Amino acid sequence: MDFAYSPRVEALRQQLNDFMERYILPRIGQWHREVQAGQYPVSFMDDLKALARSEGLWNLFLPALGENEPGTRLSNLEYAPLAEIMGRVGWASEVFNCNAPDTGNMELLHLFATEQQREQWLVPLLAGEIRSAFAMTEPDVPSSDASNIQTLIQRDGDHYVLNGRKWFITNASHPNCKLLIVMGKSDPQGEAHRQQSMILVPFDTPGVELLRNIPVLNHVSPEGHSELLLRNVRVPVSNLLGREGDGFMMAQARLGPGRIHHCMRAIGMAELALQLMLERCQERKVFGRYLSQYANLGDRIAESRIAIEQARLLVLKTAWMIDTVGAKAAAREIAMIKALVPRMQAEVVDRAMQAFGAMGLTPDTPLADLYTVARALRFADGPDEVHLRSVARLELAASQERRGATAAWLTPPH
Repeated sequence: MDFAYSPRVEALRQQLNDFMERYILPRIGQWHREVQAGQYPVSFMDDLKALARSEGLWNLFLPALGENEPGTRLSNLEYAPLAEIMGRVGWASEVFNCNAPDTGNMELLHLFATEQQREQWLVPLLAGEIRSAFAMTEPDVPSSDASNIQTLIQRDGDHYVLNGRKWFITNASHPNCKLLIVMGKSDPQGEAHRQQSMILVPFDTPGVELLRNIPVLNHVSPEGHSELLLRNVRVPVSNLLGREGDGFMMAQARLGPGRIHHCMRAIGMAELALQLMLERCQERKVFGRYLSQYANLGDRIAESRIAIEQARLLVLKTAWMIDTVGAKAAAREIAMIKALVPRMQAEVVDRAMQAFGAMGLTPDTPLADLYTVARALRFADGPDEVHLRSVARLELAASQERRGATAAWLTPPH
């Protein structure tokens, strides 16, 4: 495993950092003002997208591009440091067309869509002209087990009819969200992991109702973590993504890379929190001494650096494994980083908030938003408990193959 940045990646890191410093950081205040005033998308987003695309900083996330699909062909390992940089500003990924859930949806369409579906939906998504949402989770069932979903997909001649309720659907409140990829049950009596299918639903289809944008820890994201009602939604049979019964398999294919992208961005957020803490500790005096001169603050700085580096190395290893042996073979590592990284981010941000005092709780710093994201990530794409259970099951299964190997270490007393 060689984690050194190649000259190409190092050049992209520098280019991306320069872009962030020149065009994105100076607009953070304006972004907040326009969103609070109800203007979304903000006025400068299209201009920044066009600029990023002209500079080749576009679709960096998708390694398996076709010849005619715009983007920079990077491996997951190469993309990791770039996602970190973008992750430091919550809306920055959209500028480079690397924002969730569009990234996962583009990967789904790239892998499973028909030519007509690719032309209608993948092409404008790759061009950043529209946004999309992935409608899987539901309020009435534990969606951590995707086989629980209750939304019904029923065949009616040349159409499918969808009925159900979805919530925490990211992007669904974005004015440019034009596509829902809806996961539901097309065969409720079938084998547990063959009951589900995915349907492409244009957002303006009759029967699709946006009920509310759900606040997360009282924070309202303008793109939305929204609740949707699907009431007798009719779409042509040609809107089926993949084959009937492939929904669970496709969800797993989508969520693996999506989870590592979340973790890459989370490391960038944790890094920003630590840098803010370092600045604060060297400029703030309490009882005649800088915060950095107190041992307990020094310990917190050191613990944060150690935690970030540990998490980064595990994410890089996971990215390398996805590149070399595929997401399925890297299932244990994907589960480990998804359980580890959001908790690490929350702990690092919490230490930074404590160093800032009450200011750390206010919108005067990005720390409250970074903490909210970290806490929400412990549920997004599966709660901690599911990933910990997956790791334990894989470890136990592997131990069966070498059961008894530890016997030699058990020496009874004489």
